[in-house]
Amino acid sequence: MRQNSEHSILIVGGGIAGLSTALRLADAGHRPAVITKTALSETASYNAQGGIAAVMGPEDSLSHHQADTVQAGAGLCDSDVVRQVVSEGPECIRWLEGHGVQFTRSNGGSELHLTREGGHSRRRIVHADDATGRAVMGVLAQRVRRRPDIELLENRFAANLLTSRQLGLSGPNRCVGLTLIDTVSGNVETRGTDVVVLATGGASGVYRHATNGSTGDGIAMAWRAGCRIANMEFVQFHPSCLRVSASRAILITEALRGEGARLLLPDGTRFMTRHDERLELAPRDVVSRAIVHEMSVEGCDHVLLDISHKPAAEIHRRFPNILATCRAFGFDLTAEPIPVVPAAHYTCGGVVTDTGGGTDIRRLYAAGEVSCTGLHGANRLASNSLLEALAFAKSVSGRIDEQIRRRERRRRRPPALVGSFEIDRRDHGWAKTCSAELRRIMWEHVGIVRTRESLAKAAGSLADMQRRIDDFRDHRRLHPDVLELENLVAVSRLIAESAARRQESRGLHYNVDYPRMGPLPKDSALRRPRVRAQQAASR
Repeated sequence: MRQNSEHSILIVGGGIAGLSTALRLADAGHRPAVITKTALSETASYNAQGGIAAVMGPEDSLSHHQADTVQAGAGLCDSDVVRQVVSEGPECIRWLEGHGVQFTRSNGGSELHLTREGGHSRRRIVHADDATGRAVMGVLAQRVRRRPDIELLENRFAANLLTSRQLGLSGPNRCVGLTLIDTVSGNVETRGTDVVVLATGGASGVYRHATNGSTGDGIAMAWRAGCRIANMEFVQFHPSCLRVSASRAILITEALRGEGARLLLPDGTRFMTRHDERLELAPRDVVSRAIVHEMSVEGCDHVLLDISHKPAAEIHRRFPNILATCRAFGFDLTAEPIPVVPAAHYTCGGVVTDTGGGTDIRRLYAAGEVSCTGLHGANRLASNSLLEALAFAKSVSGRIDEQIRRRERRRRRPPALVGSFEIDRRDHGWAKTCSAELRRIMWEHVGIVRTRESLAKAAGSLADMQRRIDDFRDHRRLHPDVLELENLVAVSRLIAESAARRQESRGLHYNVDYPRMGPLPKDSALRRPRVRAQQAASR
């Protein structure tokens, strides 16, 4: 069964970037629809622990925050974007508070409690205990659900972007709609629109060990539609994730190290003294590589994170949720060190955008982790992710408001779309098997430390996997598992190709064969070759 409908604005993704964009657009008088792959409560933003980096204290300044961001980015930050986003920080915090978000406060509630994380020279992390994502998302989700001018479409898998070029329409290439799968009913839906906003998150889920299951759907869709993709080699691995099994890692906020937690070898030796003068508060790439090095030398599968030297009452007050999580797995944070390993956490690259979130395709915008705005460069500064999502939600919504009002004066409507897809009801258990194999390949060959040989092996294996997909799938019949696998393969190949092209080590990308930093390239973005309209439409 096929359903066709129209919306003026479709926002794909229900995390902090997507919901913030929807609320700002609704406040401006528009009626956006928010599309989520799963239930709204299952988005990755809920799991954000540390907080939001913003200049809110008297000892801090915008220039300090900008300098810390640029230093972490290892020469690849766009200074104009850094200035823009950092400057928006205070307003974004006030906007969230205005919607009812309760951040942790100090001095009897008179001021925000600010903590410090790796790479920051000042205390500037605004937080809600140690579960900031849950606090922010709880409020935003409630606001969205209560707004009659925002339509929430949960359990919809976005299969493809529809563009004028794919449909053979004249004029500059523009986004005109989406193909969706309702994963509950099995219906395939074609939805026309004036504007699409991608807020689908990153691609950490291509790795065996990851703090979230993001599968790069938005990046893959934009790539297939013709957008440039950049900086995919810069995958941030969070240094401290609770190791509870061979294949599962649970995020342990960097704020723990900000409050004095130490990294130790299994014999109790503190090792960051051998790697960086900033010790445990060095940037994440430095700490992650240090841990991998020590694990290799010692022949161990984890290191230890210890904050038990701090008063138990202080740990209870500052980290109640992490304390409970550790106890659920048999660890007492107040009395013993906990086992930790690095895990894939954040995608610094993505869909190339301008300062307003615009992409290479007209009427297609991107906000949050799916995008490559120039803020993060080669390494994201801790807690700048939620800041970027909030700041670009403001920029994107403002640009869309202006665009739609200008179009309304011209009285243009999106073209009529005819759906040409149907649901694939065959069993595709092979897709799950391939996904597990892909995650192993990426972890072993395109992980924290890379080589020319490992990247070449990954490229060959991923090309073989794409050929297997092409042999199995029917492009007119859609199945969520197969589509997700194809997205995983696409973004994995982008990561591997980007890493192979960068013949140096910079930020989050470390190649043993090119251990030094080289000259900055003028443009490292990847471009997809154009295909004929009928070929693209069959995707």
